[in-house]
Amino acid sequence: MNGLNPGIMIIFGIGVFGGILSALMARRLSIPQVLGYILLGVLLGEGGIRLVTQEDIQALSAFNYFALGIIGFLVGAEIRFSTLRKYGKQFAAILISEGLLTFFLVGLSITVILYTVMGSWSGAIAAGIIFGAIASATDPASTINVIWEYRSAGILTTTLIAIVALDDALAMTLYGVGTGIAGILSGGDVAWLEQILRIGVELGGAIITGFVAAVILKLILRYTDKLEVILPSAIGLLLLTIGTAVFFNMDVIMASMTMGIVVVNLDYDRSKKVIQQLKNFSDPIYILFFVLVGARLTLYAMPGWLWLIIGVYVLTRTIGKITGAWFGAVLSRSDPIVKKYTGLGLFAQGGVAIGLSIMASHHLQHIPVSSTMTLGDVVIFGVTTTTFLVQLMGPPMVKWIIKKSGEAGKNVTVEDVLAEMKTEDVLNPSPVILNEDLSLEKAVDMMAQADQSIFPVVKRNGEWIGLLSVSGIRQVLPDPSLWQWMVSSDVMTDPPKEVICPGTPLDKALALMNQKGYGEYIVTDETRKKIKGLISRHHIMREVEHRVLTETF
Repeated sequence: MNGLNPGIMIIFGIGVFGGILSALMARRLSIPQVLGYILLGVLLGEGGIRLVTQEDIQALSAFNYFALGIIGFLVGAEIRFSTLRKYGKQFAAILISEGLLTFFLVGLSITVILYTVMGSWSGAIAAGIIFGAIASATDPASTINVIWEYRSAGILTTTLIAIVALDDALAMTLYGVGTGIAGILSGGDVAWLEQILRIGVELGGAIITGFVAAVILKLILRYTDKLEVILPSAIGLLLLTIGTAVFFNMDVIMASMTMGIVVVNLDYDRSKKVIQQLKNFSDPIYILFFVLVGARLTLYAMPGWLWLIIGVYVLTRTIGKITGAWFGAVLSRSDPIVKKYTGLGLFAQGGVAIGLSIMASHHLQHIPVSSTMTLGDVVIFGVTTTTFLVQLMGPPMVKWIIKKSGEAGKNVTVEDVLAEMKTEDVLNPSPVILNEDLSLEKAVDMMAQADQSIFPVVKRNGEWIGLLSVSGIRQVLPDPSLWQWMVSSDVMTDPPKEVICPGTPLDKALALMNQKGYGEYIVTDETRKKIKGLISRHHIMREVEHRVLTETF
């Protein structure tokens, strides 16, 4: 096997085939799909049957960055400048309130516990600051995944998306300040001003990188609408953005999120295609990403005081998120639904928290807590275990609040409505029909007064035998003086071979019309002899968009 662990191949197999099974099981158990993926990863990882090792996960770090980049892009694509202008003050108040309150509650409580264990205020405060900064982060991936799974839309959903998108930036800022102070308190040589500047450069560089990639993608969207060009271009630019962010130690989520925000706000109509294609493309990537998240979460045999830290961390983080979000919503006079539910949707903690804990452990690895454990170990084990616990709480809670708020199922798309409708729902049952022996002159008069562009030609018994259009007649007989000497059947064209019946799913009917380039289509019975009516692309889209608005609002 040349040293290759088959667990890597198996985990990719799960990503390809396990999605359907996980979705079916999740629906049957009424739990979010993402929770099933994470638990499956725990089972496969070192906390379970050890099929996937930490070395395997490390080898797949490039894939994790790619997944985080797609998540960041799609999260950013949900944020419109018009929404930020309208609700920006509310978002800022909630973000700062829940982030800072969580930081202080977690930091103070962990500091007190560690002081009783270590007997050193400097080391305890250093670790408390790190824990507090990490606790302020919220995992956008699992939160957004649940929102998409349950088709949620509304002011609460919009608030959740904005907060989880910006929480990581706040957490990194707090982390930058916190690690600088922690380094000084723990006797390290970290300069806090230098640390703050470094975090500022990382975030600023990520924003610039994402902005440049978005502008390039916008130019591509302007000059072509072919999916075979747009999708590879979007993925290629996203990979370049991710690679640049990783190379310069910038925040991957921030860079890709900026790309998504700028693209969707520069050219919303053209960007919808690429966003939808990326969503479709991302499904197996999401599955793999969350399985790997689960495989990374390992519960070690830990001392009792560390379990106390974990319990207090989860409790104070939960209180900070709920109370802080409520207080920020009250200050900004947000909608009652936002006040009531936002904090309950901010439990999830993921990749950013674990990444920050790994970096922090390097700064605190030289400080002993016990004979077998350093302060760096405490941070790693504590954050890893709490991530597992809050990931079990987070997705079900997001599902609960979007259902309680009435926003689940509100994000209805054109594709959803098309899939539910039949051709008969948009059928014009009384189109103008021409007899085969009708003079061409009279036929043209009837056609000129009708609100349709194609006309079926039938025999006296009603059997459909051909088609006429004014443009087609002019191409065949440019001299109108000849029209009085001819009948409809002389210049008709053969009917199309493909049949659309009243019971044909509307999405299939529209796909056929788009493929053939037809704006209208004759609807018949299955024998293609008896005419049932006519459908037009314009009327279809008008009716579908009306239903989208009706079902959404």
